[in-house]
Amino acid sequence: MAKSIKSVKKKKAVKSKDHVSSQALTAKYFIERLKAHQSDVELTKIQRYFKSGEGQYGEGDQFMGVKMGTLFALAKEFDQMPIDEIEKLLESPIHEVRAGAVSIMDKASRNKKIAPERLKDFFDLYMRRHDRINNWDLCDLGCLYMTGSYLFDKSHAVLYKMAKSKIIWERRTAILSTCYFIRQGKLDDTFKIATLLVHDKEDLIHKATGWMLRFAGTKDPKMLRAFLDKYAATMPRTLLRYSIEHFSKKDKEYYMTRSKT
Repeated sequence: MAKSIKSVKKKKAVKSKDHVSSQALTAKYFIERLKAHQSDVELTKIQRYFKSGEGQYGEGDQFMGVKMGTLFALAKEFDQMPIDEIEKLLESPIHEVRAGAVSIMDKASRNKKIAPERLKDFFDLYMRRHDRINNWDLCDLGCLYMTGSYLFDKSHAVLYKMAKSKIIWERRTAILSTCYFIRQGKLDDTFKIATLLVHDKEDLIHKATGWMLRFAGTKDPKMLRAFLDKYAATMPRTLLRYSIEHFSKKDKEYYMTRSKT
């Protein structure tokens, strides 16, 4: 999933303007702009991509049919949208509209000049309306920067609580929120939360946890190897493969063939 998010971000189907006028920073106008780029062809693709069929993790989700690159470009234009209007977007039954809400918060949070109060508003809204975060891409958009940047100099207790949640998207939020910590060279939370998730039963948690472990390993290979030495024999294979993706062929074979003792 990590590679998928990264690849779509590179495709900007709409040239972003600087910003829309303050009077136009409304949920209604954002949705109008989004609808202008609706495509039935894209709708078919996106429904299949996000596995929205019966019995799949995205069952019941509704889609408009807008390319993610287009959505991200529009979000950048609307990054000054008031928090109450962003919440209106989150309330939409349409996946791309909710993704727009989280993308707006993501884009705005990356501005080094963002007011602490606005970053807090983003975090509080994301957590308070986590019921609207119901797919892997929404977690990724909200957590690869925004949630971690807010929590960095505060208590991280909420992440440990979410890591133990019965809700898959809360557990994914827990591990991915450590991404910002890793960027700052702080790795302890990643490995501690990974320990809580190392035997999770969901594939989307295996991928997210392995992704963050791999990233943490670029900062401190010894910490990653110590974790793998302890858990490689029993952890899900997908989680392990994601964790060791950058290893040499020899080291991959070593960890993939570890057996239970």
